[in-house]
Amino acid sequence: QVQLVESGGGLVQAGGSLRLSCAASGSIFSINSMRWYRQAPGKQRELVAAMTSVGSTNYADSVKGRFTISRDNAKNTVYLQMNSLKPEDTAVYYCDADIETMGNVIRRYWGQGTQVTVSS
Repeated sequence: QVQLVESGGGLVQAGGSLRLSCAASGSIFSINSMRWYRQAPGKQRELVAAMTSVGSTNYADSVKGRFTISRDNAKNTVYLQMNSLKPEDTAVYYCDADIETMGNVIRRYWGQGTQVTVSS
């Protein structure tokens, strides 16, 4: 069994910062790409940031220069540092990862989501 657990969401004023964490646990052999998505009410889920196992990153245009994705492979954890937050960043943030478990099975796993609310 593999689980992804997010933490770090909350309420913050515009211009503030938050740091999200997502820890993977279970029978993990290796983790490939790790990603952060978000979904605002009435909108489709969108990719916010992604990071490969070797450190390559990509970001949504709307967060470039404000958000930074990083990961600690020893802890099977991915982070999202969010600075200069705007009200339009309000959403439920989800992490997901491509995880290889024992037996060489690679699956995509999702976390349960964490709410980020930015007040104006």
